[in-house]
Amino acid sequence: MDFYLSYNNNEEQLRLPVIPGEFELSQRHNNTVININSLGEINLIGKKGLASISLSSFFPAQEYYFCKYTGFPKPYECVKMIQKWRDSGKPIRLIITGTSVNYAMTIENFTFSEQDGTRDVYFVLELREYVFTKQVKPTEITTSNGAKITVPATKRETKPIPSTQKAQKGDNMYTVAKKATGSMSNANAIAKTNKVDQHKGMDLVKGTVVLI
Repeated sequence: MDFYLSYNNNEEQLRLPVIPGEFELSQRHNNTVININSLGEINLIGKKGLASISLSSFFPAQEYYFCKYTGFPKPYECVKMIQKWRDSGKPIRLIITGTSVNYAMTIENFTFSEQDGTRDVYFVLELREYVFTKQVKPTEITTSNGAKITVPATKRETKPIPSTQKAQKGDNMYTVAKKATGSMSNANAIAKTNKVDQHKGMDLVKGTVVLI
């Protein structure tokens, strides 16, 4: 078993000289428990959460017999490498050979210390899974004065418009239009659809079903 940390599509790589004595990968699911009067508590299964792992070991200052390989970087070279990766704003990749662990991960916390006179550097590295998302390209537009500006791409979510609306006490075409479409300016169009004479007023009797 070997532990590999790599950065920027394997541009830089660090193989841990001394493997952690143990590791535990945690991955929860975002389930939701709700209470229904007739059924009691039920569990709604959600999507899987992000995996997390904590690695604890040390960077040796000399080549001990139990090191996984020779010629490894000096302890503080390893420290600087991890700090640079952490501060880059990019994820790293963790691979543990002989297991299914192969994740892009973010560095959540990195602590290190010296505990004796050997100059070995002990560390704890806390990682959380990173999920790559597909980004939409921004749009470039030209203004009336010839200047070019870039507009970030956004995904607009639209609320479906109901096909009918039941009038409540005090409703009129304007309030129904506001509730159903988000704008009172659609009141005249809705009145026309429902063959309501706009000249006789736009008030509605409670319970009237209005076609939108």
